[in-house]
Amino acid sequence: MLFVAWLFGLMPSSVVTIPPPVVVELFTSEGCSSCPPADALLQQLANASSASGPEIIALGEHVDYWDHQGWKDRFSSAALTNRQQLYAARFNNESIYTPQMVVDGRAELVGSDANAARRAIDRAAAAPHGVVRIAIESNTNVASPVSVIVNVSGLPAIARGDRADMVVAITEDHLTSDVKRGENHGRVLTHAAVVRRLTTIGDANAPSSSARAELVLEPDWRRDRLKIVAFVQERRSRTILASAAFDLSMNAKATRPAKIGLALRPLRSSSVGSTR
Repeated sequence: MLFVAWLFGLMPSSVVTIPPPVVVELFTSEGCSSCPPADALLQQLANASSASGPEIIALGEHVDYWDHQGWKDRFSSAALTNRQQLYAARFNNESIYTPQMVVDGRAELVGSDANAARRAIDRAAAAPHGVVRIAIESNTNVASPVSVIVNVSGLPAIARGDRADMVVAITEDHLTSDVKRGENHGRVLTHAAVVRRLTTIGDANAPSSSARAELVLEPDWRRDRLKIVAFVQERRSRTILASAAFDLSMNAKATRPAKIGLALRPLRSSSVGSTR
């Protein structure tokens, strides 16, 4: 009994503040010769997540406006091009471009600029965030949809006159393409966290909200390389207020908190649908 009391007496000294996850989006294309270094940087940022820094939730978003330049990117999506156009309006950019990196919806930069990316990540991690928890209900039938329950709590105040969406994405890691034409012809490209699906599943206009979605996994997606990403994003400002990721290679039901208050860090959770 005394031993237990002594352990609990030490608990306050073990409490640390862990930065919230930060979402890093990369708008990229296999047809763009400037994009491979940015793809590599996105992977490096995701790999560099550590116990002392924020978890980087990577989203590799392949746009479709390069598809007429000699090579059609098999991961490209008009929906992701539309998403990039929303950011162009938010950041007052005259046009969209690749590679472009957007950090937590708060800052944009050239996607291969590592120093600018790390500065933007540090600034984003210092901002107030809420907490996202993802629960997965799945069965052994790989053809069945995956049920995702997203719970959000502790959201910072939404900007006056704005609203916020709960968004879920499916990403797939370790994808490669042997490019035969276009600016990258003759190269085998490796991609990070390719967005396979991105959809809005509900509103998050209160400090606490929840939503459920049934996600269909296509047969050619490797389940052991998939992650479920959930985040809350303001519609007008595009600021991401909370986020989390869950690794689908885990077989059992689980809930992964976006952040915790103890020194023990939780396990990392390393066709596109509609998006807003």
